[in-house]
Amino acid sequence: MTSEEDDRLVNPQPRPDDRIDHALRPQRLAELIGQDEVRENLHILIQAAKGRKEPLDHVLFYGPPGLGKTTLAHILANEMGVNIKITAGPAIERQGDLAAILTNLQAGDILFIDEVHRLGRAVEEVLYPAMEDFALDIIIGKGPAARSIRLKLPRFSVIGATTRLALVTAPLRARFGAVYRLNYYELPAMEDIVRRAAGRLNVEAEPDGVLEIARRARGTPRVALRLLRRVRDFAQVRADGVITAEVAADALSLLDVDPLGLDQMDRRVLHAIIDKYGGGPVGLNTIAASVSEEADTIMDVVEPYLLQLGFLERTSQGRVATARAWEHLGLEPPKGPQGQLF
Repeated sequence: MTSEEDDRLVNPQPRPDDRIDHALRPQRLAELIGQDEVRENLHILIQAAKGRKEPLDHVLFYGPPGLGKTTLAHILANEMGVNIKITAGPAIERQGDLAAILTNLQAGDILFIDEVHRLGRAVEEVLYPAMEDFALDIIIGKGPAARSIRLKLPRFSVIGATTRLALVTAPLRARFGAVYRLNYYELPAMEDIVRRAAGRLNVEAEPDGVLEIARRARGTPRVALRLLRRVRDFAQVRADGVITAEVAADALSLLDVDPLGLDQMDRRVLHAIIDKYGGGPVGLNTIAASVSEEADTIMDVVEPYLLQLGFLERTSQGRVATARAWEHLGLEPPKGPQGQLF
């Protein structure tokens, strides 16, 4: 990730200064705001596991970053009253790394693997029997003298999180008994999240001020909490510490976050498609080169929200800026023969 991408206020990827957010996270399922369908399914999953006195089934969460996949893993651990071990796909480089983690798990524990799609193939081969048979196959020796030993593991639960479900291999995906997609939060849920966080931070925020922050937070709780902290600073210095709609709007405008939550990077991508390529279609790599960013950054961080807003369309020929995108930038969209965009 580039330094410019790291500095984006609306970047949903975690940053070091988000550490305060841990205190604002819900600890129980009843405290969770939004994601109603997922919450109801998890409630059933938890109650069923408790009723059978068994560990949770393996769970896979997928969706854009910043929507609460890690938070949900901690909630599941709290609800089940078990320990949680946290790691990430890129951190498990060798089979021995995973073996060390697995052999230290206790019965019922949860192993949370973030970015599970980035696990190496050799590591996955160790994880398959661990998830399916709760066993660890170890090869001792080399060549003709090599022999395999199977160690029994206590029953545990794996919770995986990924932003790229398509990159999770089919055999690994098949071993998760429950797969849930997290969607961007609706505005009322975002308001509740901002209001709750403001209360916990002892920040005085008027309803209109909460709304102003919520609607610019891109439907992402992590972004909402980050914006709230920056608006709190602005209000403390320039507005007697009270967050009103005007204070929030002034603060976020100063931070280059527009009323729909778009920042300079988002607008650069839209302008590249519209100004340089007539609105598209244009390929992802071409867009990335035009704005001097990595293609993965455009696809994982910028595109999902623009697609959610209806500002972009993906076609077989490439990305196309919709009429809404042209109008948001104050431009007149071109018309085709049937009144469509080119």
